[in-house]
Amino acid sequence: MEDDAARRAAVDDAVERFLALVDGGEPELLDAVLEIARAADPAADVDAARAEIDRLAAGVGGLDDLVRRLFVEAGFHGDRKDYYDPRNSSLTQVLARRTGIPITLAVLCLEVGRRAGVALEPVGMPGHFLVHPVGSPLHLDPFTGELLDREQCEARFREATGLGAEVAFDDALLAPISTEAVLVRMLTNLRGIHLSRGDLAELGWVLRMRLGLPGVSATEVAELAEVRGRRAAFREAADLLDTWADALPRDADALHRHARRWRAHLN
Repeated sequence: MEDDAARRAAVDDAVERFLALVDGGEPELLDAVLEIARAADPAADVDAARAEIDRLAAGVGGLDDLVRRLFVEAGFHGDRKDYYDPRNSSLTQVLARRTGIPITLAVLCLEVGRRAGVALEPVGMPGHFLVHPVGSPLHLDPFTGELLDREQCEARFREATGLGAEVAFDDALLAPISTEAVLVRMLTNLRGIHLSRGDLAELGWVLRMRLGLPGVSATEVAELAEVRGRRAAFREAADLLDTWADALPRDADALHRHARRWRAHLN
């Protein structure tokens, strides 16, 4: 029981740190991503992760050096065997296992590039996250370590989404995105994983972080209320729904209705 309480306290601490980082605008990407890793595993050694990123960046003089360092010398690669393993969404685990999914491998590229003076920007292409070397016509696929031209980017898009030629592929799909958008996508990935597994404990901290970022949906709020309600925190569930009803006026009636349902358990 003490171990469980200590773990919950450590997860709460990671969530609070994350929320403080994202409060008021663009946080430092690495700081926020490492709090996600700490929430997933409170024993994660974030200082060692920072040191390893520094080591990987040492001696990198350009884009070709970065690609060689990460994908040849260090052996980073995409996880084709168990893509939805939650460890693939934790940067500390990606560094330890040399395995990840496009978005966490992209974060690694961005942070190594930042230290080495290689200008890179995140590209949230639907279905497959990319990295864009600033000023280049090419994009880096962090899942494979390949540099792609526009036609190859489109092929990745269609392969990942299953969409055919009836859906246009335009430059907006290759536009760089903000740090906040990167974090939203990381947490959305984790939300989907833990929902599919029915893991309420993990889903809870993911949703708490998600609600600290822009673009929150009523569905996400209701899911966090469900997590709390299933733990018999009925008042907390209802209060959460009522609070967010003010922020999401188009969904206010439904949220208040859900809140009344949870309050009925208090009688």
